[in-house]
Amino acid sequence: MTGNGPVLVINSGSSSVKYQLVETDSGTALAAGAVERIGEAASPVGDHEAALRLAFGEISAAGIDLSRCGLAAVGHRVVHGGGQFYRPTLLDDERIAALEKLSELAPLHNPPALTGIEVARRLLPGVPHIAVFDTAFFHDLPPEAATYAIDREVASRWQIRRYGFHGTSHRYVSERAADFLGRPSPEVNQIVLHLGNGCSASAIAGGRPVETSMGMTPLEGLVMGSRSGDIDPGIVGYLCHRASMSVDEVEGMLNKQSGVQGLAGERDFRRLRAMIDAGDDGARLAYGVFIHRLRKYVGAYLAVLGHVDAISFTAGIGENDAAVRRDALAGLEGFGIVVDEGRNVDLDRGARLISGDDSRTAVLVVPTNEELAIARDCVSALAGL
Repeated sequence: MTGNGPVLVINSGSSSVKYQLVETDSGTALAAGAVERIGEAASPVGDHEAALRLAFGEISAAGIDLSRCGLAAVGHRVVHGGGQFYRPTLLDDERIAALEKLSELAPLHNPPALTGIEVARRLLPGVPHIAVFDTAFFHDLPPEAATYAIDREVASRWQIRRYGFHGTSHRYVSERAADFLGRPSPEVNQIVLHLGNGCSASAIAGGRPVETSMGMTPLEGLVMGSRSGDIDPGIVGYLCHRASMSVDEVEGMLNKQSGVQGLAGERDFRRLRAMIDAGDDGARLAYGVFIHRLRKYVGAYLAVLGHVDAISFTAGIGENDAAVRRDALAGLEGFGIVVDEGRNVDLDRGARLISGDDSRTAVLVVPTNEELAIARDCVSALAGL
């Protein structure tokens, strides 16, 4: 083990717990896995405590004793830190109580994370538990980017602002992209496109984010697997009044029955591609809407940044779907953005250049590693105590 000792990273969702034991110096994952279908009728995993016990058993089966491996910390991914939490935070009862009050800002994401924290603290009581927040990287967005144009008193009272999400991934990828280019982050303007089941874009000027697509919640922005992304806010009231839908029903539709899933009945891009090839009009439209929205954000961020040194694709779709990368940037040669077709379809799994030699903007594929970023944030937090 390293001098720092490994960090156990836990990402606790409503029906799943993902984990990774990370050696922070080398970046090696000593163990990793996921326990899914928590609490479902046919699942043997009844609750989060059973899920974490199962995860710890899997780690033990890999030959690692968590009580004897010099575990430095347990890092917990928490989606929403509100305005209060934007640094890696050592958890105690008082801070957990404060986090519980933020659940209204992220009702789908924060409660299961807090459940995971509660259970993990009980099962691993002698180890520091540290929360790392998805919103942290975007905490200092410029006011003009963070502010919604609504009544100021209402916004202040209810903590309404643009927080941004996937921040751990955007920070990690932007730093890796600068390293790949052999340039310090403060010298690089870049766009990062995190494309997975959840999708987000960021504009980063000299290492500092100046715009991002997600807002107060992870619903704003790009078209996603089951989330709508940007819509006219009047649609919510219209459906409530004219279709007699409740607010909960509208929110459920926008989060779970919209996006690519809502248009095509499928959100896995591998199956979506097969449906398109088979002539499915719904799949073709879903893909077209997804790409159109993505191109709109790329264009907007070109304007926000003025000049762009690099555009990086990351996450499941961004790293693996060459057609999405090609179509998202097609026809942008006038802006100095040229994707090389041969490089784009290369199956190399590491960070790589996919732009042409004549492209003024470097186009990259940079695999994200949120677990490593969270683990290293935990070590930095401990060093600062």
